[in-house]
Amino acid sequence: MTDPTTIPTEQPVADFIAAIPDEARLSDSAALCRLLSDLTGEPPRMWGASIVGFGTSHYRYASGREGDWPRVSFSRRKQHLTLYLAGGFDRQQDLLAQLGRHKVGKGCLLLKRLADADPTILRQLVERSLAEPMLVTVPS
Repeated sequence: MTDPTTIPTEQPVADFIAAIPDEARLSDSAALCRLLSDLTGEPPRMWGASIVGFGTSHYRYASGREGDWPRVSFSRRKQHLTLYLAGGFDRQQDLLAQLGRHKVGKGCLLLKRLADADPTILRQLVERSLAEPMLVTVPS
């Protein structure tokens, strides 16, 4: 079994966000960082080189593989702001219909810009995710 590569690091989150070259993406990342910290009550922490996580949950797969993963997290990818939320989106369809322009993956929500999402609905999506039991889909 290999060691996980996405683990907490000592890299300062502020440095990661400050290094974002596009001012709008930097602003979106800083705003999302504040929102997730507020909702979780946890400070942001870098997980690997590019994921900002809040809180920690332990997971275990049926295969026996286990580890730790942030309760909620985000990353500034090339094309999207990517939010990783627990529980998937099957039971979130009512909120996703009201969210605004977005895409979803198995365990992630993709936004081009934070302004594309209704802030009240985004907050509700994160709150629901935090209420879910930890189900991890590790991003590739």
